[in-house]
Amino acid sequence: MLTDIQEVLFTPEQISERVAQMGEAITRDYAPRVEAGEGVVMMCVLRGAAIFMADLARAVRLPLEMDYMAVSSYGAAAKSSGIVRINKDLSGSIQGKHLIIAEDIIDSGLTLNYLRKNLASRNPLSIEVAAMLRKDIPREQDVECKYLGFECPDEFVVGYGLDFAERYRNLSSIGVLKPEVYE
Repeated sequence: MLTDIQEVLFTPEQISERVAQMGEAITRDYAPRVEAGEGVVMMCVLRGAAIFMADLARAVRLPLEMDYMAVSSYGAAAKSSGIVRINKDLSGSIQGKHLIIAEDIIDSGLTLNYLRKNLASRNPLSIEVAAMLRKDIPREQDVECKYLGFECPDEFVVGYGLDFAERYRNLSSIGVLKPEVYE
């Protein structure tokens, strides 16, 4: 797999340090809400954010629920189709709770904006986004992201949950995939 990587953008050590910082920020921001008796749900956008959310949830020093939602807009393609499909919905209710959406990468903004609208209709107290990566590109739709790991170049990136055709998710670093692999 490593021979398919053109360049490592973020090492396991950099990722671990940044996720710990994000967990500290979430703990600080939500501690008063938890102390007031309000619930917090961290929701993973499957499959890409699974590794990130597992690490982030362990870095948060507050009780929280975890839930999962699977959506697709890529299939096996390298670019989003722009059509978002819910493949697996949440198992529990988010009504009256604070929701943190854990996302692997923000690029066009289409998927995340669709999710935010869909989830807002379920009456959570608040919705915030924690994303591991945001591509440094103009977005089709602006997406507010309160907790961000890293900005990354407009390249096809894999590792730490990010994939191409379901491969490379298990890499511990995040790197740029060689174009000849996905073209």
